[in-house]
Amino acid sequence: MTFELAAVVARRGLDVSFAVAPGETVALLGSNGAGKSSVVEISAGLLRPDAGRASLDGRVLFDLGPGRPGVWLPPHARGTALLAQEPLLFPHLSVRDNVAFGPRSAGESRARSREVADEWLAAAEVADLADRRPTALSGGQAQRVAVARALAADPRLLLLDEPMTALDVAAVPAQRRLLHRVLAGRSVILVTHDPLDALALASRVIVLDRGRIVEEGLTRAVFAQPQTEFTRALTFGLDLSVGPAGPAAAT
Repeated sequence: MTFELAAVVARRGLDVSFAVAPGETVALLGSNGAGKSSVVEISAGLLRPDAGRASLDGRVLFDLGPGRPGVWLPPHARGTALLAQEPLLFPHLSVRDNVAFGPRSAGESRARSREVADEWLAAAEVADLADRRPTALSGGQAQRVAVARALAADPRLLLLDEPMTALDVAAVPAQRRLLHRVLAGRSVILVTHDPLDALALASRVIVLDRGRIVEEGLTRAVFAQPQTEFTRALTFGLDLSVGPAGPAAAT
């Protein structure tokens, strides 16, 4: 699904334009306040820009500004799913029913929604947790359930806003391997501060600085020849001699 976005948010100093090709994972990099989360919020329908346009597989998500039609689809109508820093699971529902929430909301029967939930819980390697409540999960387990819930909704665009920031460092490698496996062939925007996330998961990176795109290109090419101080600092000491599936990228 091709995703195209152009957006201006004057109060945040944001002015960006880029596209995500079908099946491509694009990593957004930049220092705090660079505009990464704003891009995700706009894409998800949580932040309304002053002007701009976005489309997903030819369907207009918003079209705003002087002389424009004023189209603005709400989050639930966009075909996107957001996986944030915190899992944000429903505490009153079991793990299975948390994951079944997406397909159930889309009109699937309760039985079919639970079947889909069980399929994704198995894919996320947490099928044994299906009957637990979120309060009984570790941080890593909860984040795996959140991944399953996001994918069970069958989004056309998946938005990952620093999905591993809240994890214990010991849980990050397993979560990175899970995402590497389940994101294959999906259109994804990934916000991260970790160059290993970008190397393991993203074919292309976009670097933001003060709301503008300052670098863009294939992940390994940008990291091998960084053009900004931020990217040079981010990749300092990074071993690029190991392939994307090797220990430096995926462990």
